[in-house]
Amino acid sequence: MINVTQLGYAGVNVVELDSLQHVLDKVCGAEVRRDGERLYARVDERHHRLAFYKADAMSLAYMGLEVESLDALRAAENELRGKGLEVTRATAAEREERAVLDMIHLRGPDGVRIELFFGAVLEKLPLKPGRAISGFVTGDLGLGHVVLACADRDAATRFYTEHFSFRLTDYIFWSEAEATFLHCNPRHHTLALMNPCFGMVPGQFNHLMLQVKSIDDVGRAYDIVLEEGIPMVMNLGRHTNDQMTSFYVKTESGFAIEYGYGGVEVDDHDWDVKVFNAPALWGHALQA
Repeated sequence: MINVTQLGYAGVNVVELDSLQHVLDKVCGAEVRRDGERLYARVDERHHRLAFYKADAMSLAYMGLEVESLDALRAAENELRGKGLEVTRATAAEREERAVLDMIHLRGPDGVRIELFFGAVLEKLPLKPGRAISGFVTGDLGLGHVVLACADRDAATRFYTEHFSFRLTDYIFWSEAEATFLHCNPRHHTLALMNPCFGMVPGQFNHLMLQVKSIDDVGRAYDIVLEEGIPMVMNLGRHTNDQMTSFYVKTESGFAIEYGYGGVEVDDHDWDVKVFNAPALWGHALQA
């Protein structure tokens, strides 16, 4: 099994960049760089954690899963090929654009592009947030999490847990939704897999999460969203399973950005897998 240490980065195809740049910069507090029809968001010492590409339709372009060494990356390539999976080595241009030392990629369930990498490039200059914030929770916990709709949620769960070192955290089943939450480090979940509910289709990218170090960062961002009339998918609330206090900004491209504080962390030596029948303890009401 391949030991994945974190979600190192993610790339998203989007239909617009201007309002997204404003949300990432002035609401979330990321350091944003614009390069023509590409947008990069930096949230810590790494060159960037998020990349957005102008496209005709929204989709998850790729997710970058980090391994612990170059040797581990070579071993992962051999293991995946040995299992009959088609693996491609990254080009020099891809490595440069991702800002990593080396990378391979393959297609996972529902055609999701999975990139395994090692050696994220670190910036020499400190982070310049778009607004005053206490900082983002990354480090060994990684970027945050992504949520995907799957044609076969159970099969997708088996793929990530059998090929990679994702472990089951818990489930939430409510209304027509069935969600499985997976972790690869103490972050409650790095990956959540859902059935294609609420109008989603298999392979659809639902949202990404950014976690900050203070509840005041969330509150001030929420004030900005309310003052500027920025659309939300869900208002301020607290989740049942990971205890995150957050809200969800709706982007013009169709995916959401969850912005939150205070998620619980998993201790694999003392963790009970639970099943919840609601996603929120309070709040998180769907917005029109």
